[in-house]
Amino acid sequence: MTLTVGKLAEEVGVSSDAIRHWEREGLFPAPERSAAGYRRYGTDALDRARFIRACQRAGLRLADIADLLAVRDTGSCPCEPAGQHLERRIGEITAEIVRLEGLRSQLTDMLRAVDAGTCDPPLPENWCPPNSAVGGECK
Repeated sequence: MTLTVGKLAEEVGVSSDAIRHWEREGLFPAPERSAAGYRRYGTDALDRARFIRACQRAGLRLADIADLLAVRDTGSCPCEPAGQHLERRIGEITAEIVRLEGLRSQLTDMLRAVDAGTCDPPLPENWCPPNSAVGGECK
């Protein structure tokens, strides 16, 4: 079975440009070409593309995926080496959750102040359109 880049992309749920990008980044070996120069991929490419897509959904970077593919290409399971990449990603997600919880807290406090009518008067530099504040007031 051979697939064009478009069919491969469709099967995996990505764009043809994504497949070409992965090839440029070295995640895919150069595919065979038809007489007309079209890329032709086999079922092994479909499996590889699904693996790359699954790693991306987990938030892994292309460099991380390349590391895992290097292990996978030896015939070994990339599960154990994936640990360090997954731990790093979990740390990034945890930091983002903390940041978002802080933002939610700030926005909730601001909304409570607006609802209670206790918010400070808006500052021209924060609330007025650019260059429309005159003497501390919006034009």
